[in-house]
Amino acid sequence: MNSKDAVAPIYSQIALDIALRISRGEIKEKTKLYGRSVLASQYGVSPETIRRAMRLLEDMEVVETHESRGSVVISKAKAQEYVDKFSEYNDIRAKQQRLKELLQEQERLCRQIIEAADSIVRINEHFTITLPFHIYEETIPATSPLIDKTLEETRFWQKTRATIIALRRGDQIILSPGPYATLMAGDIVMYIGDTKSVEAVISFISNG
Repeated sequence: MNSKDAVAPIYSQIALDIALRISRGEIKEKTKLYGRSVLASQYGVSPETIRRAMRLLEDMEVVETHESRGSVVISKAKAQEYVDKFSEYNDIRAKQQRLKELLQEQERLCRQIIEAADSIVRINEHFTITLPFHIYEETIPATSPLIDKTLEETRFWQKTRATIIALRRGDQIILSPGPYATLMAGDIVMYIGDTKSVEAVISFISNG
């Protein structure tokens, strides 16, 4: 558990320990528990903390407390119920912590997506300002003869005089794909070139 997470109060932990001992049969029903001072000494806490632990066990019907006789164990079954509920509570806390971690991971991924999108925008703006070409996009159809071929094998630039600057594959952007990048059906080819290159790319992607 993260050190920053809250832990169960000490009196609750003591009540759980006593309930565990009762559920395991170490402390029998109708057994009188030690007085507050003795239990406080055993657990290294104040008598008030023991009083709160006993009150919790009394609320759960595990013990019965009388001013004259102190606390007496009245139900092993109720002790087991308390142990089970505490375990269930800890399981819920673990799931809540996992949810918190997943939300933090989602936030981190969102930041990365935003940064990647900003980077693509800056790249587009850079090409628009510095190059006398436009950035065009074409989708590789399922019937394209270029599917499963590398850019080197297709001789894309030689055939079209267009320069591929990126491939968009689903949510993934492959910037500056090298000669061994393989084309797949559905890939969106982002390239720069003149109007003649656009016509050549459309024809090449469809007919090879």
